[in-house]
Amino acid sequence: MSKNIYMDHAATTAMRKEVVEAMEPYYAKNFENASTSYDKGGQNHEVMENSRRKIARCIGAKPHEIFFTSGGSESDNWALKGIAGEQKHKKNHIITTQIEHHAILNSCNFLETLDYEVTYLPVDETGMVHIEKLEQEIKKNTSLISVMYGNNEIGTLEPVQQIGRLARQYGVFFHTDAVQAVGQVPIDVSQLHVDALSASAHKFCGPKGVGFLYVREGVPIPSFIHGGSQEKGKRAGTENLAGIVGMDKALELAVNEMGCNRRYVTFLRDYFIDRVLKTIPQTRVNGSLTRRLPGNISFSFAGVEATTLLVMLEEYGIQASAGSACNTGQTRLSHVIQAIHVPEEYAAGTVRFTIGYDNTMEEMNYVIQALEECVKLLRK
Repeated sequence: MSKNIYMDHAATTAMRKEVVEAMEPYYAKNFENASTSYDKGGQNHEVMENSRRKIARCIGAKPHEIFFTSGGSESDNWALKGIAGEQKHKKNHIITTQIEHHAILNSCNFLETLDYEVTYLPVDETGMVHIEKLEQEIKKNTSLISVMYGNNEIGTLEPVQQIGRLARQYGVFFHTDAVQAVGQVPIDVSQLHVDALSASAHKFCGPKGVGFLYVREGVPIPSFIHGGSQEKGKRAGTENLAGIVGMDKALELAVNEMGCNRRYVTFLRDYFIDRVLKTIPQTRVNGSLTRRLPGNISFSFAGVEATTLLVMLEEYGIQASAGSACNTGQTRLSHVIQAIHVPEEYAAGTVRFTIGYDNTMEEMNYVIQALEECVKLLRK
């Protein structure tokens, strides 16, 4: 295996060297606890608060609306269990979709065991939520709507701004899992009308194990981890200062370079899709072709088994996936592919390629050629 072509950026991204350099001082040199009272701790606390201010600015939020977490799954859990939990005795109905990340779906399953009512909204064949259908499901006891910004498996971008407006109209809180969208598409929480938003640093070239939850001022959110007074008493535990600084730097770079990177990655994505559809028959693209995350490509190949195809691609030095990295090892069909009703003869052959700004046109051509050869061989 001479090549190493990474096409799984939706699973995780490599940290940029600028991020590593920004983090390095807080491991050994400036290692002091940011919650201590002496000068060194106080200096680190100010570093952390500066990162909070910069992250808030990147998404149009206020600094006190940003809570640091361990990543997207924790942020999703906190948003759902926290916001819904604060209203249970008055409103115990939650609306989400059938294609959410499992951090949302499994949180909803848990809440159902506590006598919450959950509506799992269907989507159309592109994975899009229809506003009219969503509005029909809102009840007097609806406390929370949670719809992801961009789908991690098929790339569809949901009409988040319209959903936000609708939620405000009915007095319902609205959360969006924006883990795949932050750093990829422009986000201004005030324009989106969201009450809570989840993000994870390792999706935009930051470190693993750190993320944030935006909670709009005035939205009731209880403590998620009890203990000390960190994060305004809402999330106890010594702060991951190096991770927070790295996340701040990664998001700053992603936002500053978004215009150029987004155009480039979208160009590679569209080229890849066009070539594959022209050279490999009985292939379908999953998700919306017009409202899509820049680097996301989801194909389903008739007469092919995805796991075998991925093994063959790895022999060519190509790293891709069959869907969400969080469900690797499961043999059942993806819930997203089921929800958008991919025909049975195509569904098992679903493979996701996700492009980053560091991929090249040469790599695209190599992967397309390898993919064509592998699919032909498997169909024989």
